Amino acid sequence: MDAPALPPLVPVGPELSGEEQRRYARQLVLDGIGTDGQRRLKNARVLVVGAGGLGSPVLLYLASAGVGTLGIADGDTVAVSNLQRQVLHPADAVGRGKVDSAVEALAAVNPLVRVVAHPEFLSARNADLILSGYDLVIDGTDNFETRYVLSDAAARAGIPCVWGSVLRYDGQVSVFWDAPPGRPGVTLRDLHPQSSATDSAESCAVAGVLGALCGSVGSVMATEAIKLLVGAGTPLLGRVLVVDALDGTRAEVPFRRAERPAAPPPAPLVPRWSWPQVDELLSSGSPVTLLDVRGADELDPAPLPGSLRVSHDALADPTVTLSGVDPAVPLVVYCRSGARSEFAVRRLSAAGFPRAVSVEGGLLAREG
Repeated sequence: MDAPALPPLVPVGPELSGEEQRRYARQLVLDGIGTDGQRRLKNARVLVVGAGGLGSPVLLYLASAGVGTLGIADGDTVAVSNLQRQVLHPADAVGRGKVDSAVEALAAVNPLVRVVAHPEFLSARNADLILSGYDLVIDGTDNFETRYVLSDAAARAGIPCVWGSVLRYDGQVSVFWDAPPGRPGVTLRDLHPQSSATDSAESCAVAGVLGALCGSVGSVMATEAIKLLVGAGTPLLGRVLVVDALDGTRAEVPFRRAERPAAPPPAPLVPRWSWPQVDELLSSGSPVTLLDVRGADELDPAPLPGSLRVSHDALADPTVTLSGVDPAVPLVVYCRSGARSEFAVRRLSAAGFPRAVSVEGGLLAREG
């Protein structure tokens, strides 16, 4: 039996202007969209988490389609190695915040769309606040820890989450919705009940990714979002679309709500220091190791003399070690905004550095 159709996620919004009717003319003639569907898109509020390889095509297509409000959450900066797949960002955006670059690019694509900037990494501390007020969220993140946080936050907010993943030549797309109207719901925890130790080590920086695949998967994600917003077609709810770029094949894998184990205990809080605490320790002359975990292509030199530099992505590789670093000495870890340093401290603590601390707010807090 076919799954029951889902109603449109968003009510019909304001009338379309003459400019909007001309711009979206090829969508207005589509069965399943039409004038009412386009007015729903105009009325929609969609949050895209991650303005990288998947977020780039998703944002470009949703802005072009006329989604009225697009939120973008990302605390990272544009790096040279991003340009191969993150097509939203031009070469002269290297070193800029991804959200800033994305806002500028989308204004050029469609000035009729409102873009809301959230220049920060999504975490358990801010997820509920960032998601509030949106009708749908799109997961363009690149690590399982954040994906679980986002899926759980979407479930609490009662909104669907369009999820995508790419690695090497393989991609996946699905839709999570904890309580959709009239049918059983699913979340990321039904597809992947828990992450393994290798999940956090697998990243595009370590394993690589085909840039064109990001465009292919991202366009499917944008399509799923549009279908949900206007109530067209059958969304990938309870199904995973699996894309094999090398074989040129697509397969579909069904999944359903699972018996969920008790929620795992919350991860221990990462110890954090403020910049005044760091400066006080440095001025005291006590032994300390400084570790800069920004990317190798964030070209500005370490702002604190004597800092080691090991990228956050490199630390995801379990074979990477900090040779010569005394685990008995405080290990002060910093990045641009404080998010990557928190992930790094968790890994370092597990690897035998119990005195590792993250600098709260990263370099942005020091500059501000």
